[in-house]
Amino acid sequence: MAIQIYNTLSRRKEPFEPLEDRVVKMYVCGPTVYADAHVGHAMSSMVFDIIRRYLEYREYQVVHVMNYTDVDDKIIQRSQLEAVPALDLAERYIQQYRHHLDDLNILQATINPRATNEMDQIIDMVRGLIDRGYAYEAQGDVYFRVQSDDDYGKLSRRQLEDMQAGARIEVDQRKEDAMDFTLWKAAKPGEPSWDSPWGPGRPGWHIECSAMSMHHLGEQIDIHGGGNDLIFPHHENEIAQTESFSGKSFAKYWVHNGMLQLSSVKMSKSLGNMVTIQEFLDEHDSDVFRLMILNSSYRSPLTFNDEVISGATKGFERLRSAMRPALSNARGASPEVMEALTAQISNTRQGFLKTMDDDFNSAGALGHIFDLVRAINQTRDSGATEDDLEPAQDTFRELTGVFGLRLEQASVDGGNAGQFIDFLVELRTDLREDKQWALADNIRNRLAELGVLIEDEKEGTTWRWK
Repeated sequence: MAIQIYNTLSRRKEPFEPLEDRVVKMYVCGPTVYADAHVGHAMSSMVFDIIRRYLEYREYQVVHVMNYTDVDDKIIQRSQLEAVPALDLAERYIQQYRHHLDDLNILQATINPRATNEMDQIIDMVRGLIDRGYAYEAQGDVYFRVQSDDDYGKLSRRQLEDMQAGARIEVDQRKEDAMDFTLWKAAKPGEPSWDSPWGPGRPGWHIECSAMSMHHLGEQIDIHGGGNDLIFPHHENEIAQTESFSGKSFAKYWVHNGMLQLSSVKMSKSLGNMVTIQEFLDEHDSDVFRLMILNSSYRSPLTFNDEVISGATKGFERLRSAMRPALSNARGASPEVMEALTAQISNTRQGFLKTMDDDFNSAGALGHIFDLVRAINQTRDSGATEDDLEPAQDTFRELTGVFGLRLEQASVDGGNAGQFIDFLVELRTDLREDKQWALADNIRNRLAELGVLIEDEKEGTTWRWK
């Protein structure tokens, strides 16, 4: 069965059939870099990282373009407050965001275009829209003529008449229509500007993405992604100007992630209710954030609170338990137990593929992985050896790797740390035999603080990583 993908344009799931066999051209709107990035930005980048990883797992070649908007009103305003050049400010936050992507184990895009490096392409596209009658110049500004686009509003399902009726009266009377949007802005004193046929200025936000996508991926792409807050006006305007310029359908599939919400309110810099990526990583493992994303539908809002974080943290520890080594006194699991584990390996793999093929249902796929974790732990408790556990743990590593989970933990390979822990466990046993309970308990407690769990059983004392 082919992968099914929900298309915002059609409002339904469709079979995924890229324009070019086994090649996926994917453009995702990146951040406007004027301040510390928050976890809402990370959510969008991670959603499309998971989609990309799965497509690559299914042997597609993904050409992933994510832009940086590095010239914008907000960047200019912030640079003026800090008394630094706008491009220097943008560069600082671009590098910060790239480091955050690495910290979160999000694959860097194949190409990261920046608006300031694409001025020739942007100007050519604006000129072409004017030549085709879709845009007009007005005293150094250039506007897209919305009335010229017969199907404007098809992505957001808005009627132009309704939008016009609800539009606020523009102070700038140079527009032919209140709904016309800016392609090129005439320069203002003290702002970055570039030469153009209409005088010094800079591009509008929407035209940047159209020009960058066309430059690096061509006139038609497979997936255009971003947060659902971009559906209107940003993506609607991208469609209008790109298709008016090329005369072709722009993106085959429009994919949008839901918003991250704090106390049921969208998280944003403008509202002042954001948690920065760095603030989250200072307190939590990056896999905890990834599990929050994986355990929900990418198209739905995700509430960000202590309860959700706690649940993801417990899931993180539960997943890590699958990689614990065999018990020190393991003699091998019974044939019946091993048969059940083998069946679970097959069921997990099939279930993982089936659910992920259904519009990247990561929550369902994660459930199948947790079924495998339970089977691995039950098999270990039944006396399985390292060889018994290896096939299941290999499958576990493979599938969690598809999700980009690192599941980092202390070494469990029996190296120097393991030998030292063995010594402490033996010392504790001697102390218990001598009835030095306080010292024995101190060893247990200190090892627990380091992530080592001691288990006293009839056959003797064993230890494992939490």
